[in-house]
Amino acid sequence: MSDSITIVVRYFAAHREITGCSDETLALAPGTTVEALWEMLTERYPRLAGYSGRLLFAVNQEFAVAEQELHNGDEVAFIPPVSGGAPRTFVVTPAPLDPTPLVAMVQARDMGAIVTFAGVVRDNFGGRKTAFLEYEAYPGMAEAVLEQIAAEARTRWNTGAIAIHHRIGRLEIGETAVLVVVAAPHRREAFEAAEWIMDRIKEVAPIWKKEHWADGEAEWVGDEKERKQTLL
Repeated sequence: MSDSITIVVRYFAAHREITGCSDETLALAPGTTVEALWEMLTERYPRLAGYSGRLLFAVNQEFAVAEQELHNGDEVAFIPPVSGGAPRTFVVTPAPLDPTPLVAMVQARDMGAIVTFAGVVRDNFGGRKTAFLEYEAYPGMAEAVLEQIAAEARTRWNTGAIAIHHRIGRLEIGETAVLVVVAAPHRREAFEAAEWIMDRIKEVAPIWKKEHWADGEAEWVGDEKERKQTLL
C-alpha cells in the first residue's frame, strides 16, 4: 500500500500572485482532508491565511466541504472571493440551489452537527396533481427577513452559523425551492432550529407560492383558504 497520495492544487487570482504559480503537485498522507491541506498551504504561504474563513473549496471541479478526504489524482482549488464578494448567506434567487457551498459557509471546528434541509417541489398538494410551482418574492425585504429569522434561531438554540437560500420563478417537479443549513454544537439544536426556521419562513417571509395544477388551473397558496371561507 502506498504511503502517500499525489494531488494537484490550482491557484487563482490573488492566490496565484501569493504563491507565484497557477498550480503545483503535492504528495500528501492518505486521509488528508481539504481543511488539513489548506492549513499546510497557509504555513507554506503565510499570506494565504488572510483568506481563511472567506473562501470555498472545490475538488475535481465540484464544491466540497472542509472535512472531505482527498484521494490520489484529485485536483483541488481554493476559491477566493469573486467580484461579487464572499458567498452570501441569505439569498433569494432565480438560480438553481446547491447545498454544498452553504455547508462550507457554516461549518466550524466547534460545531459538531450540520443539518441541511431542502424543500423540494412535489407533484401534488392538497389532494390535487401539480404541474409546476411559481415563486414570487419581495427580494430585498425577503433576504432581510431570512436574516432576522436566522438571528432569532441562533439566540433560541445557541447555534452556530445559519445559511438560507430561497428560489423564485418557475420550478419544475423535483427542483429545490429552499435550502436551510444550520451548524450547531449538537444535532438536537440543529434539527430543532432548522424545523422552526422553515415554519417561520412560511409564516412571515414575503415569498409567495403559486400552484399550477395539472388540469390547467392555478392558485396562489393561501388564496384557497379565503375562497373556501367565502363558500361557507
